Amino acid sequence: MDIEKVIRLVEVISNSPLKSFVYEEGNLKISLEKGDNGSVVSTAVENGVPVAVPEAGAAREEAESAGREVTAPLVGIFYTAKTPDAEPFVKVGDTVKKGQVIGIIEAMKLMNEVESTEEGVVRKICAANGEGVEYGQPLIIVE
Repeated sequence: MDIEKVIRLVEVISNSPLKSFVYEEGNLKISLEKGDNGSVVSTAVENGVPVAVPEAGAAREEAESAGREVTAPLVGIFYTAKTPDAEPFVKVGDTVKKGQVIGIIEAMKLMNEVESTEEGVVRKICAANGEGVEYGQPLIIVE
């Protein structure tokens, strides 16, 4: 189970008019219900065993306190490498400089290079290869 995807799912449901949502994939089932006050209650079961789902805000605060975010400058599909069999632009532990390409976002059939706005060591890659990203969504965390 990819916790980052679950956190994003909780955030999306929190900001939508939906009152409840159920997501199933293989042996994983996640149920989200929004209360009258806007709070989201989530439950997850994997292989018949309840799984803890962290609060979206707490996980986001933890990521932010661990370093500085390089965020998506536009909406699209994020790619970590130039081609499917190429090495990723950056990996955890790499040192990045401002202006260094960290990925590509495909938007309206155009490939847009994403340059780092921060300098430091990559501590976390927040967006998966081929994943849809939103404007301002964290792509990597540098320290």
